[in-house]
Amino acid sequence: MAKGFFVTGTDTGIGKTTVSCALLYAFAAQGKKVVGMKSIAAGSENGLWMDVELLLAASNVNVSRQQINPYAFEPAVAPHIAAQRASREIDLEVIRAAYCALSMKADIVIVEGVGGFLVPINQQQDGADLAKILNLPVILVVGMYLGCLNHAFLTVKAIQSTGLELAGWVANCMDPQMLAIAENISTLERQLGCPLLGTLPFDRETDIRQCTELLDIKFLTENHRK
Repeated sequence: MAKGFFVTGTDTGIGKTTVSCALLYAFAAQGKKVVGMKSIAAGSENGLWMDVELLLAASNVNVSRQQINPYAFEPAVAPHIAAQRASREIDLEVIRAAYCALSMKADIVIVEGVGGFLVPINQQQDGADLAKILNLPVILVVGMYLGCLNHAFLTVKAIQSTGLELAGWVANCMDPQMLAIAENISTLERQLGCPLLGTLPFDRETDIRQCTELLDIKFLTENHRK
């Protein structure tokens, strides 16, 4: 298998954590040592960063919270703004070192990106630079709502510009009132140029573990070997 995957999305709050955790549970079910990484988290609830907590729960390797989440900020704002408010600078080399430490302990590392693919990380670098420095195949989560086609195509162009492999995409059905959702998914299947790995339902009560059955883990296993 590839050493891991970088999970990004067409926007923030798009389902990256759900997909990342589902991948972790699925690979763990294959007997692999897995760990999730949220390199930058912004927005805490009662002193906890829920994305980090969910990734920790889905991991089966004993690692430090600092390695899983090198940067955590209280306000739910863009990473570079959160860092500025905390008088800190996000260093991608720190994140890369944490990833390398995790990859020494796990068979698969699932790295969840922050926000959309091009969100600023610091004054010079963005989410694309984060993906490039980790050099992992990318999985794109597309939130299915009006406007998703444009968002998906723009994000794919940005991913392709990095030279990284786009391993596949996941349709996350977020708007139960969306018109022509099947046609939108069909359009993306034809034009994104990478496989649809699964479609997640509208039901927000669906357990993350149940989502593992909706993702084509077999395809990732067979097509991303070392």
